[in-house]
Order: sequence, then structure tokens, then C-alpha cells
Amino acid sequence: MDRLITLLPQLWDATVETLYVASAGLLLGGLGGLVLGMALYATRAGSLFPHRVVFGVLNVIVNTFRPIPFIILLAAVQPIARGIGLPGIGVPFAIFAITIASLFAISRIVEQNLLTVRPGVVEAARAAGASRSRILFRLIPREALGPLLLGYTFVVVALVDMTAMAGAIGAGGLGEFAINYGFKQFNPWVTWSAVLVIIVIVQLVQLVGNALARRVLRR
Repeated sequence: MDRLITLLPQLWDATVETLYVASAGLLLGGLGGLVLGMALYATRAGSLFPHRVVFGVLNVIVNTFRPIPFIILLAAVQPIARGIGLPGIGVPFAIFAITIASLFAISRIVEQNLLTVRPGVVEAARAAGASRSRILFRLIPREALGPLLLGYTFVVVALVDMTAMAGAIGAGGLGEFAINYGFKQFNPWVTWSAVLVIIVIVQLVQLVGNALARRVLRR
């Protein structure tokens, strides 16, 4: 317990690093996943811009990368990161790997949530003279906003988990803190302190996400 007290500054720094990496991954992967997910939705058969070839290629790419366990993806994308000038360890690499993982996961979540929009809403907009682009970029996201918020909340929780796994490659954050000061030094107090902080972060994220989604769905 005394050891944990002396490590409180490092615990705080690790918490900030975890939030930074997760936020950066959400921003980059979230935007990329939103674009890719909308492309999947728009090009599927019977949608606004149906295109078998484009949808098929995008679908294969997403299905190829999405099932890869993150710990394996970390090792797989190391050569790519080094090829573009990033280090193979540390915070920049963690952000790079998390962005790739979240991009493909989010794209599928976005596609599935956009599909919840009732076809009658789209047909009514088309009958009123709205263009397909206007429907895709304005009407559809607005109608699916509640489910999208819940989907992104789920992703944030997953990103926090990814940052913990990235700690195994020296990416900082609560994962590295727990491994170096807890696991390697046989100090369960330190390990469980990191666990409790992660639980608090996840609970707060889930609380905020659920509240926002309820407010949107009640409109």
C-alpha cells in the first residue's frame, strides 16, 4: 500500500496518457470509420448509391481487418508504422494502431446503425424532392443519431481496453503502469489501482453516452 502512495503521481500521468491515446484514436478512427461506414451503407444493394464492386471491395477490406485481435494487430502494423516514419513502440505507435483497429470496427457499427433508419423516411424525402446526397449526409445521420451515439460509446470503452493492451509495447498509460509497477513487481495494490481507474473511466463514458442517446431518442 505504501508503494502505491508513492506511485500516485505516476498513476495520474498514466491516466492522462490513457485518456489522450483513447481520445486521439477516437478522433482519427471515428472520423475515418464514419466515412467508411457511410460509404458501405450508401453503396450496398438497394441503397442511395448502389454499386456492387465498390461495396464488395469495401466489405472485404472491413471483414479482413475487423476480426484481427488487437494484440496481434499491434505486431502486424509495426512495419507499416516504421515505414511511414513512426516508432514501433510508444504513444505515437499506440495511436496509429488504435486508429486502424477502431476505423474498421466503427465503420461496421456506423453501417449497421444507419440501416436502422426506416426506408419510408428515405422514400418520403425522395418524394419531397431531396437529393440523394442531401439524404445521405443530412437526413440519415440525423435519424440514426441515437443509435450512433450508443455505438460510439461502445467504441470508446473498447478503445480504453486497447490502450491497456498497448501498454505491453511501452505505449504508456494505465496498461504500462500496471505491468511495470504492478505485475512485474508483484504488487497487487498497484495493479488493482489501475483496474479501478479504468473501471471509473468506462463507467463515466457509458453514463455520458447513455444520457446523450436518451436525450436524442426522446426528441
